Amino acid sequence: MPLHLAFPPLLVDFGLTFVLSFLLGLQVNVYQKVNPKPGKFGSTRTYTLIGLLGLAAFQVDPSHLVYVVALALLGSLLALFYWRITDRGEFSLLLCLMAAATFFIGPLAVTVPPWLLVLVVVVLILMMGEKPRIHQMARLVHERELSTLATFLALAGVVLPLLPNAPILPGLTVSYHQAWLAVVVISGISYASYLAQSYVFKEKGLLLAALLGGLYSSTATTVVLARRARQQGGARGVSAGIVLATAMMYVRLLAIVGILDAGLVLPLLAPFSAFVVLSVALVLLRYRIAHTESGGSAPDPSVAHPLELATASVFAGLFVLFAGITHYVIAEFGARGLHVLSFLVGMTDIDPFILSLVSGKFHVAQAEIVKAVVIASGSNNLLKAIYALAFSRGRGVALGAAWLTLLCAASLLYAWLAS
Repeated sequence: MPLHLAFPPLLVDFGLTFVLSFLLGLQVNVYQKVNPKPGKFGSTRTYTLIGLLGLAAFQVDPSHLVYVVALALLGSLLALFYWRITDRGEFSLLLCLMAAATFFIGPLAVTVPPWLLVLVVVVLILMMGEKPRIHQMARLVHERELSTLATFLALAGVVLPLLPNAPILPGLTVSYHQAWLAVVVISGISYASYLAQSYVFKEKGLLLAALLGGLYSSTATTVVLARRARQQGGARGVSAGIVLATAMMYVRLLAIVGILDAGLVLPLLAPFSAFVVLSVALVLLRYRIAHTESGGSAPDPSVAHPLELATASVFAGLFVLFAGITHYVIAEFGARGLHVLSFLVGMTDIDPFILSLVSGKFHVAQAEIVKAVVIASGSNNLLKAIYALAFSRGRGVALGAAWLTLLCAASLLYAWLAS
């Protein structure tokens, strides 16, 4: 039987208020022992009583005038406490805010679902208990990161909902909303990888750097690793890193395609899964033979920040451009022309092309779109193999370049056999 049916509602509210106020008071008591500077405001019992008095004041008068008066009195007491600690040069408002929050627990127990109240109190407890980590995070976060996060929220939460689904150009099936959705999707995935590289895995080995870099940009990661091989005279494990970055490219493409058109994931899953499994197996075999690990400092992919507005605008422009070119090629040359275009585009930036292809709803069979995606990813691997050899000058990347070339051949063979 639900708790609110087994006991009177007011008794349930009283018990919830008592328990949560007591827990919050315990956390405040611990905080005051660890941080004695701001002064001490009450004990565990004090906060428990504040919570229960808030409930009583809220319930005793249906107009809640008594509660408002009690809140004003508590606010005056907290103001006096704050005035006293400011005389000692302390300006922390945390204890005052916690006392006020405790006074709100009773009314919230009556008016909101219990899970929401429990969640609020849990957040308050964590905010107090994790103060050192929060301060450490504030020191680590770059001054531009919050404005960058605001940029992403604006791209996804403001611009995207406002854009219409009307076609951008007559005869073109791609709409403004679809074009910007592609920007948000690719920026979101790249931004998550960027944050992981910058803050979660700052001290990373070569393989971890390749894995995260592949989620960001496998082409840029390949170039960085190849340059490292040249600078260090053939660094060990660079080939394995290049292969792993490409394996993560397939994972990223599956995620992007799945967000825009889930129906294409299953047909792409077979070839892409095979490429990922074989690539990871090669990486593990390479490291077992070498009897080495990825330790030491890893290269930092020198790529543009994924949420720069200029980058987003260029991506949106390429998305529309490739959509227009694809529409023309399919109309004039059919599926065969699309396959040739896919191979040529793979030698550039494949993300805007694949996103426009997936979301464009062109008059071509789904199987042809799948083959076009496979071909584009394959020719992009050929481009990365050329980059690897050129930037490393052949030092220590032969295995990686050979494997990327083999993946290109396997992609073309798959598309040919699927015809």
